[in-house]
Amino acid sequence: MALLSFLGAIQQVTGSCYLIESRDGARVLLDCGLRQGRREEEQGNYEPFAFDPLSLDAVVISHAHLDHTGLLPKLAAGGYRGPIFATDATCELMELMLLDAAHIQENDAEWENKWRARQGKAPIKPLYTTRDAEQALKLRRPLVYGQPHEVAKGVQITFHDAGHILGSAIVEIEVQDHHLKRHLVFSGDLGNDCSPLMRDPSFLSKADVVLLESTYGDRDHRCSSDTIEELADILQKAHREGGNVLIPSFAVGRTQDLIYYLGRFYQEGRLPQQAVFLDSPMAIRANAIYSRFHEQFAPEDRAILAAKGVKRVEDWLPILRCTPTPEDSMAINRIKSGAIIIAGSGMCTGGRIVHHFKHNLWRSECHLVFPGFQAAGTLGRSIVDGATSVKVLHQRIAVKAQIHTLGGFSAHAGQSQLLDWVGHFDHHPELYLVHGELEKMQALQQALREKLNWIANIPEPGEQIAL
Repeated sequence: MALLSFLGAIQQVTGSCYLIESRDGARVLLDCGLRQGRREEEQGNYEPFAFDPLSLDAVVISHAHLDHTGLLPKLAAGGYRGPIFATDATCELMELMLLDAAHIQENDAEWENKWRARQGKAPIKPLYTTRDAEQALKLRRPLVYGQPHEVAKGVQITFHDAGHILGSAIVEIEVQDHHLKRHLVFSGDLGNDCSPLMRDPSFLSKADVVLLESTYGDRDHRCSSDTIEELADILQKAHREGGNVLIPSFAVGRTQDLIYYLGRFYQEGRLPQQAVFLDSPMAIRANAIYSRFHEQFAPEDRAILAAKGVKRVEDWLPILRCTPTPEDSMAINRIKSGAIIIAGSGMCTGGRIVHHFKHNLWRSECHLVFPGFQAAGTLGRSIVDGATSVKVLHQRIAVKAQIHTLGGFSAHAGQSQLLDWVGHFDHHPELYLVHGELEKMQALQQALREKLNWIANIPEPGEQIAL
């Protein structure tokens, strides 16, 4: 019989990974994500895979974020040479993200080994290298939405728009099980239908088994218009108080949303700041990919941009300044007021945002805006949870800046949107909740039972079920 193994993003948000095995012996991996957050979770990235990479026939990727793709270079380092299927836009974004991730792995290992050498300890190896990432990228096979494709003997996939980031997909999988076809649907990360630029997630109705993400399974996001007005008020307040505004943001997805909204404020004459800095080489390159695939934007947003004669989101915000080099980034530190600084990483676990913390986080006139989810164990989560001081670049820094969280900017569906999406399936297929912290899953499980009379399962790590 066909089997499904739950290997990652089980009772936690990151590390998405599921293995499908058909009766005919086909083995297909669905996502191959990096675990992020607490140190013990990140340590799991170094453990051997729960399967032999050489035994896989294909890998299928839902979208480009590292918690869904970040272990692909490790898979390639382990000898995997089969195809990696993703949408066309995801294939391009993966190049950005995996090469950047490999660079970080190498740099972190080099930095750590300097400290270890002084203490007489043996050096460590990076999780993977740039060469491993390049090997994984050679295996990409782009597919378009709505096009069925056999990825292994008796296993056919079709991608549908998930509305989460550019290229994100709901993955529909048909597995031939002798004379029966078993029908699995993986939601991937479902988009928030209030998000700009992206289309709403596609609805499906047929499945035997559904895997449903539950990142925000316990609540709905604020109304999008309220969140936009809250951001506008924060920017006005920061302008009056004479401080900078820091926005830690994921380079792919959230940054493009922010540029769109700031551009709207600018076009409406409601942006008091003199400069917006995009201090993220990856986000700058991601903007170029978004521009190339602008035909995948929601029609209404394409029309708004076209009315101003622009196709590129960044042209909608003329005061945007991109700072690709370290020298450009360091020059921002001389600016004490009137700037909006967008930089990675989105959860403040590294990247240029931590350098801007060093110069701004301790200043009460500055504002720090979190536009998205902060995983447990990250620096961003510590600040959101009220830490009065944090360790940044080996220094203890006071948290005096004014902290704001804008849940309405989430690129994930809230509880009502999850219920609406899964409610389109006929006859209540077997339902498993994935990609969420346990308490969020339990809240969604309860809502499904109360509102849809549907019993959802919360799998255990490593659990295996028959399809």
